[in-house]
Amino acid sequence: DEALGLDQVIEPWPLRGRVVAIEDQVETSGSFVLHHLLKRSLSPNSSNVTIFIAFSQPFSHYDRILRKLGCNLVSQRDNSRFFFFDMLKLQCPDGDDGITPEGGLIALYGKIHKTISALPEISWKNVSIIIDDLSLMEVAANGSSDYVLDFLHYCRTLTSEFDCSLITLNHEDIYSSEDRPTFFIQMEYLADILIKAEPLATGLATDVHGQVPICYSCFIVG
Repeated sequence: DEALGLDQVIEPWPLRGRVVAIEDQVETSGSFVLHHLLKRSLSPNSSNVTIFIAFSQPFSHYDRILRKLGCNLVSQRDNSRFFFFDMLKLQCPDGDDGITPEGGLIALYGKIHKTISALPEISWKNVSIIIDDLSLMEVAANGSSDYVLDFLHYCRTLTSEFDCSLITLNHEDIYSSEDRPTFFIQMEYLADILIKAEPLATGLATDVHGQVPICYSCFIVG
């Protein structure tokens, strides 16, 4: 919280206008970071609005987890502070269908843009767009990382147009050595803040699961 400026109750949202990329590994999941940022973005002391694009888990999954963290997503949804876009049906598209620039991607971007535009202008600087799994977004795009990167570039323009934030989660070690450089280099180039959930260099420990370095423009601050 201190490294990201979330330890202070201030508005607008401290991550406004920024792209936050969370990277994890199979043995060290970064989903808890996503849950924590979601809880922070929906703090009762703020007027933040979150648009959540789910490729990994249904609404009920996140509702259960956030309830344990003291946040009721059903109430937040009813109060128009939480918008949930369920994209799970696109994980395993039939045939050659799925997300394409001409179809699903542009339509999804249009829904996000329309949702933000319908909010009171005072709320724009407090909007967070969260994507829970870029790797499954790639699956929905028939394995095309180019489609995913194009979509992220579309969303990047929203951080400039509305001063909102974009938060994504991706899995670093599921890519081959040939596939990883292009996609991750471009993702890290897009990101203003890079958060990595990774195991300890010394190996597994009984009381510590891993470490979470946070980088601003490749400068580690925490």
